[in-house]
Amino acid sequence: MNSSTRSIGRSKRRAAKASSPTSRGLFLRNFIKHPAMVASIVPSSARTIRRVLEPIDWANTDVFVEYGPGVGTFCQAVLDRLKPDATYIAIDPNPDFIQHLRQMIHDSRFVLVQGSAEDVNEILKERGFDHADYVLSGLPFSTLPPGVGDSIARATAKALRVGGAFVVYQFNPKVRNFFEPHIPKIDSAIEWWNVPPAMIWWAWKE
Repeated sequence: MNSSTRSIGRSKRRAAKASSPTSRGLFLRNFIKHPAMVASIVPSSARTIRRVLEPIDWANTDVFVEYGPGVGTFCQAVLDRLKPDATYIAIDPNPDFIQHLRQMIHDSRFVLVQGSAEDVNEILKERGFDHADYVLSGLPFSTLPPGVGDSIARATAKALRVGGAFVVYQFNPKVRNFFEPHIPKIDSAIEWWNVPPAMIWWAWKE
């Protein structure tokens, strides 16, 4: 067994805790404390996770970014699919979630950053990357402070490589209005097996 395999195995054991009572309690507490920053009262369902990630070309994904990983709902699914030599950058402003993820996930591919999604280009540059292949977001754009959602969408469009996608899952159809002006080629779907039903968009950079 090589070092990459051992690292991925450790990641699986750690990330499995994302659905634990402790994680769910942390998610709920932060929803109550910061309702404008946490999109839902419960994490996304397993079916939603699979559907959100299905169109991604994992064989050609070297840099994967997630905004607002929270308690790590998507982390294990992403790490399971990600190449051994790829990088997964997770950006979250919430120190509670950052501390939780640092304890939960030990994987050399996983880079945790406490900061704002608005700074994604600087975060990529600081780590030696010119772009991201995919950016995943569950951020509640419609409840962010004025101007922040548009700023994040603009920065994401700049950060993505041509052919990459901004993958967004949310519960308010108006969220599309934030990123469509910047990345207009969009596929969409609804996953009903979620609480509440999730709207999913894949905005492809041309």
